[in-house]
Order: sequence, then structure tokens, then C-alpha cells
Amino acid sequence: MRNPESQGTHQFNRAGKLIASLNQLRDRLILLEPKWLPAMLLIPLLYVLGWIICAPLVWLGLSSSHHSLAGTLTSVLLLVLLLPAWCRCRWDTRHCWRSLGISGGGRGGRRRLSSALLRGLLLATFLLALVTVALLMGSWAHWLGEWSLSRSLNALALLLVVGLTEELIFRGWLWRELDQLIGPASAVAGQALIFSLVHTRFNLGFWPMLTLLIGLLLLGLCLAVQRRLDGGSLWGCVGLHGGLVAGWFLLQSGLLQLSPDAPSWLVGPGGSNPNPLGGAIGLGGLLGLLSLQLTAVARALRPVNGARRAS
Repeated sequence: MRNPESQGTHQFNRAGKLIASLNQLRDRLILLEPKWLPAMLLIPLLYVLGWIICAPLVWLGLSSSHHSLAGTLTSVLLLVLLLPAWCRCRWDTRHCWRSLGISGGGRGGRRRLSSALLRGLLLATFLLALVTVALLMGSWAHWLGEWSLSRSLNALALLLVVGLTEELIFRGWLWRELDQLIGPASAVAGQALIFSLVHTRFNLGFWPMLTLLIGLLLLGLCLAVQRRLDGGSLWGCVGLHGGLVAGWFLLQSGLLQLSPDAPSWLVGPGGSNPNPLGGAIGLGGLLGLLSLQLTAVARALRPVNGARRAS
């Protein structure tokens, strides 16, 4: 008769060997050549895998919209679990979350986190205020001021989930990958271009699509420069990106009523569901913000003149 204790130890060893083998296979896939291949395939493969994992939920009666959400959240969870190994193998660092701008370490790091997030939220509020004031002054919108707790909670979820997830992917993982593959200068433009292409609605017609593409490109550049200004922290980007998404949701969900006569060149393309980033005010606001950010970066890089400061 087999000893239960030895049998359990044997099964434990087998499980450990299986996990070690899977980890080795994962690392080999991460280090596949050419180097751009794993980077190009990672997000699509995780997206498909998340949907496959959640497929049985449809058989249990889950609606298609909820299945889509569950699949997306599962894909994000898989990405989060994979990133430490990716950072170790691809970027030769074990400080994964610091490299991605999520953590800064120490009490000062926590202060930088909160201040960066607040700065991002204030910038998003300012950009949305520009659009709102212009629409109200032009009589293209009416202020309703309707508020509810459920809408506010939905907006908070959008801020955290959309803002954090997309910034982790685009200004965290993708930007670092492109920096390794094509260099720092090209990486800034590359992450913004990919971000804009992923989010552009190609069913709008050429000119509306083009203005939205430009607006998203400018936002991607603003977010990258914001991370630079925040010393590598991703939380300012989360506040700016998530604040825009959550704030526009709140405005459209009861705070503001857009007039059917509101011109798309002003409010943005999209018909009944416009995106202000593609409108004249959104484009102007983003251009102004980018100009101010680049000026701040230039000042930070400018050497201090000791003699002038002494005088």
C-alpha cells in the first residue's frame, strides 16, 4: 500500500516541475526573434485568450455585452500577471511596476502618486470646461445639472479602469517596448500613432475620421509628455486620460444637453455620441496643452546659470 505522505510529496514535485516547465516556455516565447514579434502579438493573443476563457459563461446565460466585458477584464488580468516576467526577460529589470510608472516607492513616492493624479484630473477638467463653456455660450447646449450616485460611480469606474488599463498598455508597456525597438524619439511618436489608430472610428467619413485621428494623436503626445513631466509616474496620465473619459460621460449623462444643431466641427465627430477631441475646441485645447508641456520640459532641461542666479 502506497504511503499517502510520499504520494502527496510526489504529486507536489510533479506540479512544481510542470509549473517550472510552463515558466520556461513562457520566457522562451517572450524572447522569440525577431524582437518585434512578441510585442506585436502579445495584446491580440491575450485578448483572444480572455474571450476563450470566458466563453463558458455564455453557455451559463451571460449576455453578449457582459461576456465582452468579462473577456476584456480577463485579458487585462492576464497582462498584469505576465508583465513581471516580461520586464525581467525583455527589459532586464525586476522592478516591473516602477519601470511602468505604477509605483515610486517610499512615502515620497506615494505623495508623487497623488499629486500626479490630481494634476492629470485638473488638466482633464480644464479641457472639458473649455468645450462646455464654448457650447453654452454658443447656445449649442443647455445646462441641466442632473446628478445621481450611480452615474458618479460609473464615472469613477471609467476613470480607474479605462484610465489605468489603457495607460498601463500605451504609456507604460508599449512606450517602453518601442523605446527598446526603435529608439526614444520614434517611440514617443509611435505610441501616440498606435493609440490614435486603435481608438479612431473609421465609419465616420474621411474628414471627421481625420480630425478625430489628429485629436487622438495629440492626446497620445500630451500623455507621453505628461509622464515625462511627472518624473516617470504613470498616474498623471491616468488622471488626464481617465478624467476626460469619465468627465465627458458625466456631462452627457445628465449634466449637459447637447443641441441637435451643435456643429460637429465644434463639438466633435460622432453624431449623437460626439467625441470632443476631434472638434475645434478639443484640438485647440490639446495643442495649447502640448505647447505648455513642451515649454515646461525645455525649462527643466535648461542648465541653471549660477552667475545669473547669484546676481
